[in-house]
Amino acid sequence: MTDRVTADMWFDPACPWAWITSRWLLEVEQVRDVDIRFHVMSLAVLNEGRDDLPEEYRSFLSTAWGPVRVCIAAEQRYGGDVLRALYTALGTRIHLGKEERGHELYVAALTDAGLDPALAAAADSTEHDEALRASHEAGMRPVGQDVGTPVVHAPGPDGSPVAFFGPVITPAPKGEAAGRLWDGVLLVAGTPGFYELKRTRELGPIFD
Repeated sequence: MTDRVTADMWFDPACPWAWITSRWLLEVEQVRDVDIRFHVMSLAVLNEGRDDLPEEYRSFLSTAWGPVRVCIAAEQRYGGDVLRALYTALGTRIHLGKEERGHELYVAALTDAGLDPALAAAADSTEHDEALRASHEAGMRPVGQDVGTPVVHAPGPDGSPVAFFGPVITPAPKGEAAGRLWDGVLLVAGTPGFYELKRTRELGPIFD
């Protein structure tokens, strides 16, 4: 039997594309010998100090601190394993329920995940920002700063570690289709000197 391996995904709960990728990775777990661990990165941290951002994206980032701070606070309290359930709870409310990011949503998501709802107060606190920045840096270091979320670290086809941004997909493939995409992503990411494969996005996020 093939031993299962672990792959790590860095997410920002506010990003719809990361949410779709995360749901794909959960499908991959069912059809490939891989377990997914979740970690927090921050689009707000990534874009700090940038003056060339559209006003709409600036507005988005202004409310993006809350959910990542809540996630880091939960990780600090309970350990990294709680991020899977908390991310699912946050993403379900943010992306499927279209709920506004704020204290009420964080309390509800923490409750959904079986965690202390008082951790919602972390959204407006800098107490855990050092840990947030450390988690962000750990995810971004192998891929550089000119990408966003999702970021995935995984064992490549020969077992050597590979790290990459993406894949950006919509909707998330299911079943064996999810597995085939995983195989292909690892193949290209594990090719020395491979950097980019891209085409114009013609669809918005589909959360089916």
